[in-house]
Order: sequence, then C-alpha cells, then structure tokens
Amino acid sequence: MTTTTGSMVSCKIEDRVATLAINHPPANTLTESVMDELETAFEALGKDEAVKAVVLTGAGRFFVAGADIRQLAAIPSSQEGERMALRGQAILDKIEAFDKPVIAAINGACLGGGLELAMCCHMRLASEGATLGQPEINLGIMPGFGGTQRLPRLIGRSKATELILTGNVVSAQEAKALGLVSQVVPPDDLLRQTRGLARTIAAKSLVAVRTALQAIREGNDLSLRQGLALEARLFGVLCETEDRQEGLTAFLEKRQPRFKDR
Repeated sequence: MTTTTGSMVSCKIEDRVATLAINHPPANTLTESVMDELETAFEALGKDEAVKAVVLTGAGRFFVAGADIRQLAAIPSSQEGERMALRGQAILDKIEAFDKPVIAAINGACLGGGLELAMCCHMRLASEGATLGQPEINLGIMPGFGGTQRLPRLIGRSKATELILTGNVVSAQEAKALGLVSQVVPPDDLLRQTRGLARTIAAKSLVAVRTALQAIREGNDLSLRQGLALEARLFGVLCETEDRQEGLTAFLEKRQPRFKDR
C-alpha cells in the first residue's frame, strides 16, 4: 500500500486502486485550495502506471457539502465570478475526461459543488444516509461548476430543472431511482463495495477500459449515427492490441486472462 497526504486531499493506493479522500473539516467545502489539490492529485494519478482506477470520497460525515460560502460572498464582480466558475469547470472537466475510471463513494451530504464533483465522476455509489442536491438557488445564485449541464443529462431535463430551481435535496434512495447513483449501500460498507467495484474494473485491460470510456464520453455529444461510427472505429483499434489477443486466447483456454495493458 502507498499512502500520500496533501493538506486537504489524501491518497492511498492499494491493489491498483487509488482512494482519494477530501479532508477539509468540518464539511469538506470546495475551496480553491481544495480544487487545486484535486487537480494535482489527478494529474499525478494519470501518470502512475500502477493505478488503474480511482475512488473519490470525503473524510468524516460529509462527501462535499458545497462551495466555501465565505469565498462566494467575497466575489467582487461578475468577471471574477465567471473566472471562478470557469476554473472549477476546467478541473471537473479533467476528472470527467480522466482515462481511468473514477468512482465517487458518496458517504454523506453531497450538495452544490459536491454534487457537481460527483457528477463528473464516471460512476457514483452512495451510503444510505447520503443526501444530494443543488441548493445554490437558496443563496440567490445558481450552479457554476457544471450542475445545470450535467444534471439534466443524467436524470432528465424536467426533474433536473425542478431540483435546481427549488434547491430541494433528495435521499440516496431517490437518487438511485433517478439514475443519479447506481448503488445505495450501508454506510459501513460503502468504501469496501466501491473499492471492490474499482478492483473488478482494474483487473480488466486498461487499454480496453480507456477506449470504452472514450466511446461513452465522446459519444454523449454526438448523434446516434455518429456515436455508432465512433464505436466501430474504436472497436477496430482494440482488435490490434495484445490484450485483445490475450483475452480471446484465455477464454478459449478456459483460464483467467493476464492482461498487459497494451
């Protein structure tokens, strides 16, 4: 096991899975410093060949309870507000475009910027007591780190508009029914199950996982016809990899594949 710790984001690497934990008490708010540490952590993990999947969670009782209210209150102008939003969007875009799977383990309140952070992850699991929402409207503002764009794409325009304009939060069970999270598990089992899912994916060919993520991510912005053409092209690329040959050979020989990630 490898453990590294920043002042507000810690990282543990075990079994090819990195677990990033935001530790900014009391509520793990997304200050600019926390965002900077997240960006640095993902840049390092992207270069680490020993890491094949990432779990993102919060330390303590919160996932992320939102942005830092004091920083929001100190925004002096529309230009500075736009700059802050663009900076946050850029970091979350990098996480969404990360070519290794990122799974959010939502262990508590996941609100505002916290939900925007969770939505840029490729998968989301939540503990039974977690709550999720975009309550920015209650502060006289709106989501700025992608909430108005990702939430409608994940749960549909009507329900997303309702949540954004009312500021209402939903339970983990409601979030699962909406398709916002894929699993709801007991709090004491959240990290074990999320890491288990990450290890399952980490056992696959990284080149195949990376290419599948690319097809899903890029296809989301294309027409069905264009997306199918993208899928066919990327499928063809994988047909020339060593892992494709190993996977098919292992299946025919009735054994587990030994992928080399190339």
